[in-house]
Amino acid sequence: MAPSTKTVLIPIAHGTEPLEAVAMITTLRRGGADVTVASVEAQVGVDACHGIKMVADTLLSDITDSIFDLIVLPGGLPGGETLKNCKPLENMVKKQDTDGRLNAAICCAPALALGTWGLLQGKKATGYPVFMEKLAATCATAVESRVQIDGRIVTSRGPGTTIEFSITLVEQLFGKEKADEVSSILLVRPNPGEEFTFTELNKTEWLFEDTPQILVPIAEDSEETEAIALVDILRRAKANVVIAAIGNSLEVVGSCKAKLVADVLLDEVAEKSFDLIVLPGGNGAQRFASSEKLVNMLKKQAEANKPYGGICKSPVYVFEPNGLLKEIDT
Repeated sequence: MAPSTKTVLIPIAHGTEPLEAVAMITTLRRGGADVTVASVEAQVGVDACHGIKMVADTLLSDITDSIFDLIVLPGGLPGGETLKNCKPLENMVKKQDTDGRLNAAICCAPALALGTWGLLQGKKATGYPVFMEKLAATCATAVESRVQIDGRIVTSRGPGTTIEFSITLVEQLFGKEKADEVSSILLVRPNPGEEFTFTELNKTEWLFEDTPQILVPIAEDSEETEAIALVDILRRAKANVVIAAIGNSLEVVGSCKAKLVADVLLDEVAEKSFDLIVLPGGNGAQRFASSEKLVNMLKKQAEANKPYGGICKSPVYVFEPNGLLKEIDT
């Protein structure tokens, strides 16, 4: 490890908010941080929110004597409660504060963990809206900032502010130039709090009589934040989302080395019909393009006039070479 490398600890638990955890992991790693994902459970595999499974790098119990430049807590329930009740983690975070190193938390974690542990006294902090009253009882001022910095503590609101939060942490560790570089790579909106618009071409009706059945394939080197954001948001909307792995293993290591677990192998659902197939990007798009079964599923989707979508590299590597963008403006 280079002497200038910054080290980061991200603890996770059953019920951790996966979009927050994965976005923090990938953004900080893009910034150059050496990120350790540690499970506070008895095993490295955790069942995060919305039926999403994650695999940590290690158990927290194995690294309690380690020193980190930053410890950052994701939210989610009951994960936030579990982090709060983890005494070894509490001790690490308190020592972090005493030694003048960075702590950060998002969503429910500022109120449940940092606040309960007494680390927000005299501080301004923010958190998930329903936890603001609890937060106000543990800090000097509860504010509605999307990201709040007060001394060596950084807090943020929830899944929709996670990228801004993570970019702020990159800036705290590496400076503004590196933060701007990562923002550019991620195509972060310059004014994330503002309303946004989109253009819909070749307008079609999206009508489903029953619960929409949606397929999200993942592969080695898929862009983890894109994959998890798709699944997280669509499942919040009550769609039935199936995560299917290309290859022979349910466990997939993404482009920034976050470890995800699919629901099924693609082979198991290749003959099924879906209302929507949507592909994340990353270098995993090239693996999608090499999957004859996935390409055939997409072609059948197009023939049935059913929607399909892709982000990042997937339209270029999968859709265009297979004629799936004909007469479509992109």
